[in-house]
Amino acid sequence: MTSTQPLDGVRARLLDAPGLDRAVRGSGVVGDRARLQLDRAARAELLGAGALQPLLEDPLVTDVLVNGGHGVWVDRGAGLERTDVVVEDARALAARLATLAGQRLDDAVPVVDGRLPDGSRLHAVLAPVAAEGAHISLRTLRRRAFTVADLRRLGFLDDVGAQVLQRLVEVRANVLVSGATGSGKTSLLACALSLVPATERIVCIEEAAELAPTHPHVVHLQVRRANVQGAGGIGLDVLVRTAMRMRPDRLILGECRGGEVREVLGALNTGHDGGWATVHANSADDVPARLVALGALAGLTPAAVAVQARAAIDAVLHLRRDAEGRRVLAQVGVLVADGPDGMRCEAALTRAAGGMVTAAAWDQLGSVLDRGAR
Repeated sequence: MTSTQPLDGVRARLLDAPGLDRAVRGSGVVGDRARLQLDRAARAELLGAGALQPLLEDPLVTDVLVNGGHGVWVDRGAGLERTDVVVEDARALAARLATLAGQRLDDAVPVVDGRLPDGSRLHAVLAPVAAEGAHISLRTLRRRAFTVADLRRLGFLDDVGAQVLQRLVEVRANVLVSGATGSGKTSLLACALSLVPATERIVCIEEAAELAPTHPHVVHLQVRRANVQGAGGIGLDVLVRTAMRMRPDRLILGECRGGEVREVLGALNTGHDGGWATVHANSADDVPARLVALGALAGLTPAAVAVQARAAIDAVLHLRRDAEGRRVLAQVGVLVADGPDGMRCEAALTRAAGGMVTAAAWDQLGSVLDRGAR
């Protein structure tokens, strides 16, 4: 019997046997170890990501990328590195993963976003949209949030950054986490939320549930996309308004990327202290322009965004990759007035070779850190 025959037998038995366990037991494979290996292979091939499954199960891996027939790459926190994993048919794997995510992927629908049963986020693109063939991008879901000690050990935070993070949670500051894709925004946010007292209720609003803080009372609200008739969609703006009526102690927006910025700024200006959100930005200096652009999608003028943002947001934590590819807290800033109708992000702490050092806006950040918890 060849190495693929037991797995072929399991696949066939799944058609007329209820459940994978029964199919494996009926495969004819003898021995506990051999049967366990078959079970793992069957789950990876039929219910998981096939050859990619061991990479998704690696606790250090955050991203798995399949570049058509040109290799498989992973990110373990120090930038992308090529693996020796081989995907024989990337298109077939992409289509099967899309099915597991409850989505369709074929010539008529060549791009898909979805979530696998294990929580991993799937994005796949077929040819000819992807010129080199099928491309698969998987973002893993951490089962346990990083602790502050973890982030310090990884070099993400130094001693000063760790103390500032903890204090911002303690005083119920409203915080905006900025950074590029893959800079660690979700990881830092989950770590911060794990510091929230167990007596408080956290309501997380996301496009797809990714935040997994170590906390006993977390409620997840996620976007529902419109059906094929264009009806039934529920966006982030609606979810923010819904969350405000759910008695949240901490109102969290996983990513602010559209007109929902109006609802978020409104909530943080009306007594919902201790809120956190993330936003894509190349630098802390770009955060005000990003907020203005998002506000325009909701019909807000730049002046209105500036006034609300300065009143609502106590601190901006900007993340980036350092020269070695590690995720780091690069800057802590505050939003200050820039002319009668504008704003800018002024640095309070910046990362240097020896760690975080104070900058021009340190006194303003210090007044936030020194206030009593509300």
